Amino acid sequence: MLIASLRKELLLQWRTRSQFMAVFVFGAATLLLFSFGVGPNAEMLRTFSSGFLWLGLLMSSTLTLSESFHGEMENRALEGLLLLPSDPRALYYGKAIANWLQLTLLGCALVPVMVVLYDAGTTQLLKLLLIIALGAAGLSAPGTLYAAMTAQVRAKQTLLPLLLFPLIVPALLASVKATSLVILGDPMQQSRSWIALLGAFDLIYWSLCGLLYGRVVEE
Repeated sequence: MLIASLRKELLLQWRTRSQFMAVFVFGAATLLLFSFGVGPNAEMLRTFSSGFLWLGLLMSSTLTLSESFHGEMENRALEGLLLLPSDPRALYYGKAIANWLQLTLLGCALVPVMVVLYDAGTTQLLKLLLIIALGAAGLSAPGTLYAAMTAQVRAKQTLLPLLLFPLIVPALLASVKATSLVILGDPMQQSRSWIALLGAFDLIYWSLCGLLYGRVVEE
């Protein structure tokens, strides 16, 4: 059931790929505005580049997550899925994994924009990709749960950030710190501790949110 759910989500994302381009443009514009706020100070731009990258990804993620249940809300499709003889957690993990893949791709796409705007290049691309993947997982797990909670609310695009942002502060801080160490240098190898902490947050988020999803959608 998990494979079928994931396949459905990936197919829906492929059919609405134009929406991904719109979200990417929004994220790139956000990074551009942040660069204007700092000014022409190259050192400050490079120092704050990791924080701006994750703020851009965070703001863009709310657009992606808030619309992730749009298809299920049409013609009450979510109720039909819940009537199937399957575990609701399979539906949750299928959507959460699909959202994670999309956010990871979005984060990777924003990296070249960050490099151009902030002169924040790095040779540790594999470690940076790992941090983006773990950070995107920290956004996707609770984001998918809260998107399900707010899917039937008219002000879902406003309510979702209010619920999500306070919860993901620890994961966001770990992502920013680990990314900063990769970009600015890490002579003391501190990034390993931050990556491990980020992985621990992800494990907690994905476990708890999967357990709570069934109760959320049945309310």
